[in-house]
Amino acid sequence: MALQSATLSFNNPVNASLQIGDVVYYSIITSSGTFATVLPSNTILFGTVSDISTDGLSIDVVYEDDADGDGIVDVSPPGVNDYISFAKDKQVNSSSLVGYYAEAKFINNSKEKAELFSVGSEVSESSK
Repeated sequence: MALQSATLSFNNPVNASLQIGDVVYYSIITSSGTFATVLPSNTILFGTVSDISTDGLSIDVVYEDDADGDGIVDVSPPGVNDYISFAKDKQVNSSSLVGYYAEAKFINNSKEKAELFSVGSEVSESSK
């Protein structure tokens, strides 16, 4: 069970909500004619984000290449055309907004009339 580190580079900055500790997955894309498909069975747990570059164009991921300890590499870094996704750590990001006070400001920068249909929130009392 050897821990490895890989740097994944991107053409555009990564999603702003990606943070250190998030889990990275990659999916192998299969093509059929002009359609690209990602099957759930082709999605692989890769590792955990250990660093994000300041410009957001690369991330470092720590992964275990032999998770079951049989001496055979189970996980390798994603390929150039693989689809990269991530998930939040459920222990850290498990609740909704908490507290007693919230303020929201909605601004319409358009010169045209706009109508706001609905606004909703999910708030949990943080203490009693």
